[in-house]
Amino acid sequence: MWINFVSSISGEVAFTEPVGEDELVSAELALGREFPVDLKALLRESNGVSDEFGCEFVWSAANIVARNREMRETPGFGDLYMPFDPLLFIGDNGGGDLFAFVVNPSRQDVFVWQHETDSRRWVARDLRDYIRRYLSAGGEDWCES
Repeated sequence: MWINFVSSISGEVAFTEPVGEDELVSAELALGREFPVDLKALLRESNGVSDEFGCEFVWSAANIVARNREMRETPGFGDLYMPFDPLLFIGDNGGGDLFAFVVNPSRQDVFVWQHETDSRRWVARDLRDYIRRYLSAGGEDWCES
């Protein structure tokens, strides 16, 4: 379902092997939160998706864990940025901005965290809308306005 959907928007994407169920459960446990249903379904088909430039706009389960930990645990980030705990980062645009679900309170919407301003702005109503907008507009540029 997800591979067909993504491929229908762009033929210039790269898929990977599906995530194993044990790895998916471990990723959720490592971050102490359940991933959104659609994200889990996508990862079960392809453990991450990259655009034509190799930018992983949907990260693998392991990268979701690593990057979310990085954002929460990097010394000094707490003084520099608003808290990241309400967010579950899922991908990036290759230019420093990160895409995330709001998980506290739980929402299906996707937001962009803009690294230069520490702003968090709505960009899509759900994962499907995020992927469609990202691929249709060329990745990095669509979330800047």
